[in-house]
Amino acid sequence: MPKVLVVTMEGKPVKDVDLPDAVFASPIKRHLIQEAVTAYRSAGRAGTHATKNRSEVRGGGRKPWRQKKTGRARHGSIRSPLWKGGGTVFGPQPRDYAFPFPRKKRQGALRSALSAKVKDGKLMVVESLALAALKTKELVRLVAGLGITGSALLVDEPGNRHLELSARNIPRVKATLSTELNIVDLLAYETVVLTEAAAGRVAEVLAP
Repeated sequence: MPKVLVVTMEGKPVKDVDLPDAVFASPIKRHLIQEAVTAYRSAGRAGTHATKNRSEVRGGGRKPWRQKKTGRARHGSIRSPLWKGGGTVFGPQPRDYAFPFPRKKRQGALRSALSAKVKDGKLMVVESLALAALKTKELVRLVAGLGITGSALLVDEPGNRHLELSARNIPRVKATLSTELNIVDLLAYETVVLTEAAAGRVAEVLAP
């Protein structure tokens, strides 16, 4: 069972906490992580690209010239795909790129990513991330006090609006909720900072 040091918002050690092996020390399955990233990004694609076929292009209502005795090839419309300005054949159409991804596989990928963070020493647990006011400068000071030099993902329970808004203008820092944790954020940010409450929630939800 991995043991992680719990610190205050100022970075002072308070106690050790045991994290469940099933979530924070599970086997790291890279293929499952890759599948989860693909599913997440596919679901986020807009899929609004579109081209017009010959029935949607404006114009071409009448036959450009008669069928025979002109010495030219026969044509029925100037909006044929053969003509400049004509319709597009088999062009992209609006579609949904999302595909079914089982909940157990998604949770397994999250467990693998969290276990990799613990193994690399890139997961921290703090007592609280409650800010007294909505202040970006205060959050910058807090992150520096925790000894974080790279990018950081701050995870707290729902309701901490000050944290969410204060982190919006800080480069390479993102605040999210324990209920909205996703595989892409876990991989994109170097250090993951969980509050004690968030760590408990994550362990409860991701338990196999």
